[in-house]
Amino acid sequence: MKFMRIFRAIAAVAFFAVLSAGSALAQPKPTSTPAPTTSGPIPESKIALIDSAAFGDEKQGIARLVTKLKQLNSEFQPRQTELDGLKQQIQKATDDLAKVINVQSQQANQAAQDRIDQMKKDYQRKGEDATAAYNKKFDEYTGPVYEDIGKALDAFAKTRGITMIFDVRKMVTTDANGNQQFPLLYAAPNMDITLAFITDYNSKNPATASTTPSRP
Repeated sequence: MKFMRIFRAIAAVAFFAVLSAGSALAQPKPTSTPAPTTSGPIPESKIALIDSAAFGDEKQGIARLVTKLKQLNSEFQPRQTELDGLKQQIQKATDDLAKVINVQSQQANQAAQDRIDQMKKDYQRKGEDATAAYNKKFDEYTGPVYEDIGKALDAFAKTRGITMIFDVRKMVTTDANGNQQFPLLYAAPNMDITLAFITDYNSKNPATASTTPSRP
């Protein structure tokens, strides 16, 4: 189970699955239902829910993952500081221009606006570069941990007779107006295994003191 691929979008850049039914609906319906050729018992099923976003919670998440995320964010803090500084410079230059735009020459106003536009371009470019670099490092730092989480969740489910686990974070969709839609209307509290799994994982995999990221 490739958990890094499943959870990557939760943490990257921030410091479900929908199947199209169109083709199925377009197929002609059979005039009759053929009798099954074989018969057998219906397998018992035990379904559980988990919230993958909780894995990275600083206080109640998976300790090994939280440690890696802290190391990653610490490495990128200088870039974040630089971007914050650029943003403040752009805002100050914009405010300063607004104060004198009616009293200085059009040529001076245009020169000031050109400087602001150039700072905005630099800010956007540096931000895109930082995001790309963060995404790459995210895989290096957290990839092995997510792979291990996937294996541990498989084992956790098997030992408890769980046949299917839904990630509630992947069930949330967004409508055209940007409002979140959550199709799950009700679930018994005991179906949520998030805390139980995190507790079990942490007891077997405590955070280490190592600060060296994994290399591909």
